[in-house]
Amino acid sequence: MYIRTAVEADAEGIASVHVNSWKTTYRGIVEDAYLNSLSVSEREERWRWKIGNLRDDEELLVVADDQGTIYGFLTYGREREDKLPHEGEVYAVYLLKEIQGQGWGRRLFARMKEFLRSKGFTSLMVWVLEGNSALAFYQRMGGREIKRKEIEIGGKTYTEFALKWDSIEQLP
Repeated sequence: MYIRTAVEADAEGIASVHVNSWKTTYRGIVEDAYLNSLSVSEREERWRWKIGNLRDDEELLVVADDQGTIYGFLTYGREREDKLPHEGEVYAVYLLKEIQGQGWGRRLFARMKEFLRSKGFTSLMVWVLEGNSALAFYQRMGGREIKRKEIEIGGKTYTEFALKWDSIEQLP
């Protein structure tokens, strides 16, 4: 397996990872009815659009095998609230359970760091849903909580944590 930039043909694989990761990561956190309603085909269209409309300061990476099967992805770019001009944001990162704990997250972050540095970003942040086991990963990687907010998913309210790296140089 290896990491590469996503192409339009990856949309279905990314959508599949996205939906399956939500169903395993958020089971017991987010309502089952919502998780059961997630659709790969619906997500595929969103990802196809995203791949075709990435801004110059955004990137979408995939972890894939030689046959093109997608096992994970990471998308990031300029902080979406545009409050901090030199801050990057992780938009989404998901790995299928079968490759978690094998260093792919760290490798994806290393690639992201190179890209962010090349675009002039100096810091990074990510929003993490309360209860998501990735919170511990981000903390081990040096992210520190800076704020919380309430969000709605499927008609229910949940808490998200914002974690920040003051310098992207803190990343592996």
